[in-house]
Amino acid sequence: MADAANGWFIEDGIGESRAVLMRKGRVAAARLVWTGAVQAGEVADAVLVAKRSGASRGTVRFRSGEEALVDGLPPSASEGAPLRVIVTRASIAETGRLKQAQTRACDLPVRPAPTLAENLRHDGFPVQVVRRFPDDPWPEIMAEAADGVIDFDGGTLIVTPTPAMTLIDIDGTLSPRALALAAVPAIAQAVARLDLAGSIGIDFPSLESKADRRAVDEALAKAVERWPHQRTAMNGFGFVQLVARLDRPSLIQRVRAAPASAAARLLLRQAEAVAQPGTLLLIAHPAVRAAMKTEWLEELRRRTGRDVQWQEDRRLALMSASAQAVAS
Repeated sequence: MADAANGWFIEDGIGESRAVLMRKGRVAAARLVWTGAVQAGEVADAVLVAKRSGASRGTVRFRSGEEALVDGLPPSASEGAPLRVIVTRASIAETGRLKQAQTRACDLPVRPAPTLAENLRHDGFPVQVVRRFPDDPWPEIMAEAADGVIDFDGGTLIVTPTPAMTLIDIDGTLSPRALALAAVPAIAQAVARLDLAGSIGIDFPSLESKADRRAVDEALAKAVERWPHQRTAMNGFGFVQLVARLDRPSLIQRVRAAPASAAARLLLRQAEAVAQPGTLLLIAHPAVRAAMKTEWLEELRRRTGRDVQWQEDRRLALMSASAQAVAS
């Protein structure tokens, strides 16, 4: 992106909106929003479907059918009654379970969730909606989110989402102190590029010297100083915990929890970019086709003005789907 020194660039895709923050021609951060579920900041009317006697918490159901946890219930709230709520955290899918969205009872006017552009303008960088990212970094970002492996000079980060926290493990051949210090810039980049938040545990190499641990703590503090968070000092086993406000899933949580759906959205993005004339041929693993929603394909036809054909191939990895033009 030689022409994009600084700022957020947003693509409004099919089934998702995505953004990259460019600083001096490099991707500094990324953001991904999937459509179809409630998002933080939305104010909507719901129905209280469950509440324990005397409790201020319960469960609400939106018109879409999605259920969410609710807090701050007034004493008069009763099951089956309408209730206005504001969404404070979107739902987060994890291995084997779904963390429901979190809401709070309110009396605010009904409003949709802020758009991705509206949220990003609060970061203080210019925001521009584009048809396509120049020098496209998105496939690389999605590959990082899919496998969680990030190489840096001297080692590798392995990023793994768990129900308790996102874990970052560090591996490499350098000495423990050198490896820990070399990993710090890569950790800061991974936090921003994968949009990590909530509780993040970093497993550095064990460092016996307090001076070495202090040096890593100071380097990490400087690397993430612009990111609002709290952190612990490195303990004797090399473990550090970062905690940041969590109101949406990270890229890695989205992709790991629904890989076929993520691959389907990426395929749609590729199909939109096919320049040659003709029918669009989508080549993908059967699981990707199964995850493809009818309304997404209709939107693809509307945007491109083309018919769509499928070719399923079980030998393909989910993220290896492709699109091309063929004679009609």
